[in-house]
Amino acid sequence: MNAQHTSGQTSPQDRPARLTVGVVGAGRVGPVLAASLALAGHRPVAVSGVSDASLRRAADILPGVPVVPPAEVLARAELVLLTVPDDVLPGLVAGLAETGAVRPGQLLVHTSGRHGAAVLDPATRAGALPLALHPAMTFTGTAVDIQRLAGCSFGVTAPEELRLAAEALVIEMGGEPEWIDEAARPLYHAALAIGSNHLVTLIAQAMELLGTAGVAHPARMLGPLLGAALDNALRSGDAALTGPVARGDAGTVAAHVAQLRTHAPQAVAGYLAMARTTADRALTHGLLKPELAEDLLDVLSNTTDGVDGGDL
Repeated sequence: MNAQHTSGQTSPQDRPARLTVGVVGAGRVGPVLAASLALAGHRPVAVSGVSDASLRRAADILPGVPVVPPAEVLARAELVLLTVPDDVLPGLVAGLAETGAVRPGQLLVHTSGRHGAAVLDPATRAGALPLALHPAMTFTGTAVDIQRLAGCSFGVTAPEELRLAAEALVIEMGGEPEWIDEAARPLYHAALAIGSNHLVTLIAQAMELLGTAGVAHPARMLGPLLGAALDNALRSGDAALTGPVARGDAGTVAAHVAQLRTHAPQAVAGYLAMARTTADRALTHGLLKPELAEDLLDVLSNTTDGVDGGDL
């Protein structure tokens, strides 16, 4: 990357240790990261937001920081956080570059999991220094998230000459940098979506089903079980698997499907998909005995939408 800048502008090597920080997109992530950088001594100076919720969030987490249009954020800040949805990011970057809002030597950071540094190419051609810093964390958009960043892994992608700068920013926010190659960003993000987003869906569905079954406090029942399952899975991977699929209890699985078809038909497809995936992994890792797998897989393959689960 060409580190030459126009008169009056500094290179990263000459830049003061503390930076002025701007946020474009006051969603759940941007204000929290800016507040974390403020704790490290950086100075938030501008934020942009449109919705009432984003404006309230900015006021709560970044009190006193002026709300201005995106181009003005870039005009005021040395380090700019672009914290907008993945699909919005390319158009935003292109628009900022086309209108001349990007300044040479400006650190431009996006927090998209899917995209690497290449999405910032239009701004890079205008002289910006591109960094992709994605926190592997779910955000509430409140001050509690600042504490949650302690020890949080960040997926980091940047030009090699900016790698140390990117990792230093993550460390200042309390995170742990994890280098992700540009080409691996979509796969990296898919893995996080499976582990986090799908987990929320599974837990919410499990609580609904427990409520239907008459359990008065589904969350209280699930808490210890899921906590132990998560801890075991993180420690041991597939070896932590338990339950009827791993045991090859085809009759139990058939009974599950029959009850779901009666009481929660919307849950059948997800149950079958996860049970098939679980069976495949259990068989591959030697947890499911081959002689039991055949009956189990027959149950899972025969419970299509056109078959009455009560006949299983």
